Amino acid sequence: MTVKAYGAYASDRPLEPIDITRRAPGAHDVQIDIAYCGVCHSDLHQVRSEWAGTRYPCVPGHEIVGRVSAVGAQVSNFKPGDLVSVGCIVDSCKHCADCSEGLENYCDHMVGTYNFPTADAPGHTLGGYSQRIVVHERYVLRIRHPEAQLAAVAPLLCAGITTYSPLRHWNVGPGHKVGVVGIGGLGHMGIKLAHAMGAHVVAFTTSDSKREAARALGADEVVVSRNPGEMAAHGKSFDFILNTVAAPHDLDAFMVLLKRDGSMTLVGAPATPHPPVEVFNLIMKRRGLAGSMIGGIPETQQMLDFCAEHGIVADIEMIRIAEIDAAYERMLKGDVKYRFVIDCASLAA
Repeated sequence: MTVKAYGAYASDRPLEPIDITRRAPGAHDVQIDIAYCGVCHSDLHQVRSEWAGTRYPCVPGHEIVGRVSAVGAQVSNFKPGDLVSVGCIVDSCKHCADCSEGLENYCDHMVGTYNFPTADAPGHTLGGYSQRIVVHERYVLRIRHPEAQLAAVAPLLCAGITTYSPLRHWNVGPGHKVGVVGIGGLGHMGIKLAHAMGAHVVAFTTSDSKREAARALGADEVVVSRNPGEMAAHGKSFDFILNTVAAPHDLDAFMVLLKRDGSMTLVGAPATPHPPVEVFNLIMKRRGLAGSMIGGIPETQQMLDFCAEHGIVADIEMIRIAEIDAAYERMLKGDVKYRFVIDCASLAA
């Protein structure tokens, strides 16, 4: 079937309306009419070939929410009319150790929602800046939030799970002191989630003007990381630090804030490497430095259910699809609180 979408034909060209082809639903497929799609910084990197291997035409979007419009003959868990979502994964090998443990995000043959090889035309996956998508039922997630919150649910499919997964893996909860570095698309979700998990949350920002915003998100304390006195006051006190900053910076400034056996996990992906880490900051207190990437399908459903239970959604600004290039430029300047979401009904205009 032919559906309307927005995509780019080259790295130096703006996104524009294009027609794309979606396969007819197979036996295990779910067809989804897309209502909203969140805008991730990854979309910009991929469209503009700032990450290697972009395939054109590139239709971004992996924060997809909508309603089931058709299902394959062997689909039993979804029916037309259901509110559902699709995140960063639309396929994997289904039988490796990672897939068997529900960690499809680490499968060597994971297929991302866009820009990954596929048998469907044009030979690579096309994402959620479109009217409709067809996905194997294994990778479709149920939404339990009220329908009125549907647009604000969309960023949970990337920003939400990217921060939820490490918080859960490192067992964040009551009695823990947790730092969240950066108050952007990822960081604002990290603050909300860590707060809901019962941790004492300290937000780190380079801007004094963000203090009140961080507190409104759920931070118990706010530290301006450029202030040496404020940083020193928290030395050797954190159980866990979630670092969401996607630009190279001094990691040691935060490593020394961890107590013995504390860990810092990186979820931001800078275009160039961070400065080297001083190894003695690790070995003298048995501190850990780790990374984390989205989450598997079961964990993503767990995250959505947790957010529904606690009334958590992203803070968003809605845009029409024709505003996407302007939104990218604003995103580069940090001029959004905290995620853009596309109203996909505007594709029909």
